[in-house]
Order: sequence, then structure tokens, then C-alpha cells
Amino acid sequence: MKNIKLSYFALIAALTFLWLVSDTVLSTNYEFFALRTSLLNYSGIICIGAMSVGLILAVKPVRLEPFLGGLDKAYRLHKWLGITGLAAAIIHWLLVKAPNWMTGWGWIGPTVRKPAAEQSLAIFAFFQSQRGLAKTVGEWAFYAAIVLIVLALLKRFPYRYFRQTHRLLPIIFLFLVFHAVVMMKYNYWGEVIGPVMAVLMAMGTAAALVSLFRKVGHNRQYVGIIDEITYHKDNKVLDVGIKINGMWSGHIAGQFAFVTFKMREGSHPFTISSSWKDDGKVHFHIKGIGDYTSTLPNTLKIGDPVKVEGPYGRFSFESNKPRQIWVAGGIGITPFISQMQALSKKTDGKTVDFFYCTSVPDEGYISHLRKLAEEAKVKLHILVTQIDGKLNAERLCQLVPEWKTADIWFCGPAGFGQTLRNDFAARGLSHYDFHQELFDMR
Repeated sequence: MKNIKLSYFALIAALTFLWLVSDTVLSTNYEFFALRTSLLNYSGIICIGAMSVGLILAVKPVRLEPFLGGLDKAYRLHKWLGITGLAAAIIHWLLVKAPNWMTGWGWIGPTVRKPAAEQSLAIFAFFQSQRGLAKTVGEWAFYAAIVLIVLALLKRFPYRYFRQTHRLLPIIFLFLVFHAVVMMKYNYWGEVIGPVMAVLMAMGTAAALVSLFRKVGHNRQYVGIIDEITYHKDNKVLDVGIKINGMWSGHIAGQFAFVTFKMREGSHPFTISSSWKDDGKVHFHIKGIGDYTSTLPNTLKIGDPVKVEGPYGRFSFESNKPRQIWVAGGIGITPFISQMQALSKKTDGKTVDFFYCTSVPDEGYISHLRKLAEEAKVKLHILVTQIDGKLNAERLCQLVPEWKTADIWFCGPAGFGQTLRNDFAARGLSHYDFHQELFDMR
């Protein structure tokens, strides 16, 4: 989490600094309309800058995964930037509209507009001639962006409709780029902020085109067929085995992939629950927790074609600690199953305590876990919530007195993970030693 927070604040701080050194807001006396113009430019810079980087992250740049901590962290940053862009756009719109409202209320006199200075360069003269169109385009693109971003943030909005509406955002972004390029203050182009914004918008435009032509993750997509299905009815978990046709490069424990079972529904992210055996097969444990996943046990069958895109993620169990503590809540167990399979083939010499918290234990499923844990030489703790109560940091420290020599790997409900993270931080555990999958792609 630290790196995505650092990236977020670094971007906003850098754009703010470049705007301050390029604008006259700090060097002129206070005057309402001059200040309003400066803030109008600033909010526009933050809006289009945040949206540009957000779109770059949306095309799944795997080269950024090591720094950001995985695609799940990149998507969290993407979400923050989308919200920031929306907030900046609303402020920008209010700054445009406020003087007219204030004039109507009698708070200020009518705005006296200065005639635009003639531009010597043809390109800027062209921009000046397009300002009326750019204002109209920008306003309507703003209204559309509000609707689409709000829909993306509504968890109750069905995922398949979210995917369809979210594909419109790159188009809206291109309209906003046109608005930003034409409306940007002429003097900015001669300062550092101008070229920086040009690069960001160019990269964002390229990402938008990749998205519009549906080339996101294109070189990581493979086709396969379902060749194994096992349904654990008690805890509503479906184990789907897929035989991939093609040069799947393999994966490491803890990674995930986007799987498309039905083209109409589109791809969904699922953690890979099998270790790589160089046989072209991958398994996914899918919990029936939504309108779509709950239907899969009745709709999937052996022989069905599947598209798999991946692998992604950095939940890789790599550390320099001699001991590890794993905590899984519900379907968050999947990366640990994969790692136990890998350890059963080749141990890494670490002492591992694995806490699996569940409210619906399936005896067959639990027996399978015990066997895997035994083969991997992992100490398994099964905690049934109704019987054993909830796991917390105090209890975990009692069960593993040597916890200070370990790092913690958590996958499960976000609130559960955050509580554990905070409690262990209060006990002196470094944030670098608490690893959490942010498996929320919207």
C-alpha cells in the first residue's frame, strides 16, 4: 500500500508544484477573477493529469507491477485517480459556473472579458478559434464522466453492465483531452507544466486507443477448455480446472488471471489455486458470492471453451523472514492452496503457520486442505467462526509466540485484513511485513 500512496501523492504534488511555478497566482495581488482563473487552470491540470495516469494503469502495464506491488494495487491507484479526477472536474465546473451565479445573485458585477490576444503561432491561433467548441465539448464530457464514474463506484451496479459502461470512459477522456489542449493557458506551453501535460495526455490518449480497440492484455490472452469441475456444496466453492491451448508461460503461487467463461458476461478476476506443473493446466476456486458466480455450478460443463488472461499479481510469498504467518478468510484461501502445492514439490525452508477462517466448513474440503498442509509441512489452524470466534492479532500472537520473526500474508475480506494490519502495526510490525491482496477490481 505504501508505494501506491507514495505514487498518488507524488503525482498530485508534482502537478501542483509545476502549476505554482508556471502560474502567476503567487506573484500577483489578490483579485477575485484572477484567482478564479488560476484555480480554474489548476483544477483542469489535476483532472486531466489524474485521468491520464488512471487510463495508463487501466491497460495493465505489467512493468509497473514490481513497484506498485501488483496489478491489484495498480487498480486501487486507478480508482483513487478516477475519484480525484471526478472531484477536480466538479471543482472546475463550479469555478466556470460560479461567476454567473454570483452575478445573478447580485454579489458581484458583470464579468468584463478582455479581448483575446492575437497569437503569432498558427497552432495557437487555431486553438483560439476552437475555444467555443472546446467549452461545449468539455461541459458535456464532464456530465458524461460524472455518470460513468459514479456508476463504476456503485457496488450494486451489476458487473457486466459496469464493464460495458466503463468502456465509454476512454471516449469521454479523448473529448476532455481536446478540451484541455485548446483551453490550456497559452503561457503554460512555454513553462515546464506544458510539456509535462502534453506527455501525460499523449500517453493517456495512447492508452485510451488501446482500450477502445480492445487490445488490453492482448499478448497475455490464451484459450482453453474446461476439463475438470468439482463443486463443494457446503461452502459454495467451485473448483474449475482449465487446460490451456498455447504457450502459457506459467505462473507463481499467489497470482491471478482474468477468466472469461461467457463472452456476454466478460472477464472476471480469479486467483489461481494450483501451482505450475508445466502441463498447461490451471485451477480456479470460485466462491458463489454474486449474481454471476453463484450460477456457474449450474452453467459450466466439461468441454466448454474458456479465455484466460494473465498471470498478474505480486502476492508471491517472497520474503527474507525465517517464518511466515498466513491468514485466509473465506475464498481468500486460494493463493495459499497454490503455495502449499508448490511447497510440497520444493520447500523454501520457512516455518509456516496457516490460519484458515471459515463459517461454512466442508469436511471433504477441509480434509483436502489438511493433506496439502501435511505434504507442504505447513501447520494448519482451522478456525470455524461460530465455534472458535473471530481471529484477531492478540489471539494470533498467543498461538504464534515467535510472530516477531515472521511476516504476515493475508487474503480475505478487506475489513478483516485492515483490522489485523492496524493491530500488528500498533505492536511494532513493519508495514513491509504485512502483505495483503487488494482483490477489488472496481
